Amino acid sequence: MPMLSAAEITATLPAQARTTIEGLPFPRIASGKVREIFDLGDALLLVATDRLSAFDVILPDGIPGKGILLNQISLWWFERTTGIIGNHLLPDQAGEFARRGITDRDLQLRSMIVRKLKPLAIECVVRGYLVGSGWSSYKKSGEVCGHVLPAGLRQADKLPSPLFTPTTKAPKGEHDAPINDAQGAAAVGAALYEKVKATSIALYSLGHDAAAKAGMILADTKFEFGTDAAGNLILIDEVLTPDSSRYWPADEYRVDCSPPSYDKQFVRDHLLAINWDQTPPAPALPADIIRRTQEKYLQALRNLLG
Repeated sequence: MPMLSAAEITATLPAQARTTIEGLPFPRIASGKVREIFDLGDALLLVATDRLSAFDVILPDGIPGKGILLNQISLWWFERTTGIIGNHLLPDQAGEFARRGITDRDLQLRSMIVRKLKPLAIECVVRGYLVGSGWSSYKKSGEVCGHVLPAGLRQADKLPSPLFTPTTKAPKGEHDAPINDAQGAAAVGAALYEKVKATSIALYSLGHDAAAKAGMILADTKFEFGTDAAGNLILIDEVLTPDSSRYWPADEYRVDCSPPSYDKQFVRDHLLAINWDQTPPAPALPADIIRRTQEKYLQALRNLLG
C-alpha cells in the first residue's frame, strides 16, 4: 500500500473511536492495551485500535483515529530504518490485504500484515534526555538503570550520550522492570544482546535526527525485536510512535521541567488533576480532552510527514 500523505491520513480519520475489532474470519490470538493480533496462518494481522490506556488501565473512551495515526507513523518509520535493520512487514501490504479479503479501508489503514517471529524477552528502551523515571532515579542515586551520570544534571537535560536501558517484558497486568546489561545478556544471550543494544541506539539516533528536522525532540523511545528461524534480528511491533516514544516540540523545550509532549501525557495530567485513584474502572474523558489528545497525535504525524 503506498504511503499516504498527512492530509490523506487526516481525511480518513473516523468520527467515532474504533475500540474493538469484530467480524474478522481469523482467530484472535492476543489482545493488548491497543493492538489486536489475528492469526492468518502463514502470517499475523496486527490491528491498532483507538483504545487509550493510562496508568496501565484501559480507559472507557478511545481517541478517534488514534490507531490509524500510530500505524501510519510506524509504516513511515519502517520505511526509513531498513538501512539499519529489517522489519517484520511482509512486502506489498496492499496485495496481502487483497489476497486475504481485507477490504475495509479503515481496517487496512490501522493494520499491518507481518511475519511470524519469536519476540525477544526484553523491551529495548533508549533515553537521550534525563526525564521521567530516569530523572527520578538520578535524583536519588546519580544513576539511571545502572549508568552513573555526571553530577549537576537538571531535569530534561540532554544526556552526554544515549543510554540503553532495557526492561523485562512483564506478563499482562504487571509492570516491566529495569534490567542491567548482565541481566539482559542472560535473557537473550550475550552476542544477541550486544547487537540489540547497538541497533537500538542506532535507531534512536536516526529517529532523533529526523525528529529534529521536523521541529521535534525525541527524548526517549522503546523498541521491540524478534528473531526468525535463522536467528536474524528483526524490528517488530510499532516503531517511534507517540505511544512508544516521548516527543517534545523543539520550540517549547526547556530544562527544570517535563516539557509538553505529543502523547497521552495530556490525558494522564487530566486524570491526576481529578484525583482518580488509578484503579478500574477509569472515569470517562470529557469531549474536549479527547479532541485535544487526538490533535497531539495528529500534529506529531503532520510534523514527521510534512
